[in-house]
Amino acid sequence: MALALDLRNLPDADVAALAKEGREPAFRELVRRYERPVFSLIFRMVRDRETAEDLAQDTFIKVLNNIDRYRPEFKLSSWLFKIANNVTIDHLRRRQLATVSLDGSPHAQTAAEAQATSLDVESRGESALEAIESRELGSAIELAIGKLRPEYRSCILLRHVEGRSYEEIAATLDLPLGTVKTYIHRARHELREALEDLRE
Repeated sequence: MALALDLRNLPDADVAALAKEGREPAFRELVRRYERPVFSLIFRMVRDRETAEDLAQDTFIKVLNNIDRYRPEFKLSSWLFKIANNVTIDHLRRRQLATVSLDGSPHAQTAAEAQATSLDVESRGESALEAIESRELGSAIELAIGKLRPEYRSCILLRHVEGRSYEEIAATLDLPLGTVKTYIHRARHELREALEDLRE
C-alpha cells in the first residue's frame, strides 16, 4: 500500500520504469494519470462516448504491452497520445466516422474542466441572437473538422484544442516537423473553404 501512495509523487518516467518491471500498481498509476486526457483526445475525434471508451481501453492495453519500448528521454504524455492517436486513426479509417466534439470532454467533472476542453466559438457578452449564430457557426466548424482527413484532424485538435506546440505534435504523432506544419496549413485552408459561405 505504501508503494501505491508513493507512486503519486513520482515523475512519469520513474512510474513507467516500475511498470516496465511488471509492477501492476505502477501501471494503474499511469492509467490514473492519463485516462481522462487520453479519453478526451479520442472522444474529440470519434464523438461517441462508447467508442471512445473502447478505444481508450485499447490504447492502454497497447501501452501495457509495449511499455518496455517507452524511452524516458521523451515525455510519457507524448508517447501515450501517439498510441491513442494511432489507435483512433486506425478506427476512423475502418469506420470512416467523421465527427468531433465542441462541448468538451464528457468526463469533465466540473464546468471549468468542460470549458478547458471545449472549442470556444462564442465571444463574451454576446446577445441571444449572437449566441445562436455562434452555436450555428460551432456546428459548422464541428462538421468541417469532422470532414478533414484523420491526419489533419489530429494535428488541428492537438494544436487548437490541446494547445500543443508544433514540436510536441511532431513528437506525439511521430511526424517530421515540416509535415505537421503542412498538415495544419492544409487543414486550416480546408476549414476556411468549408466555412466560406458563413462569412459575411
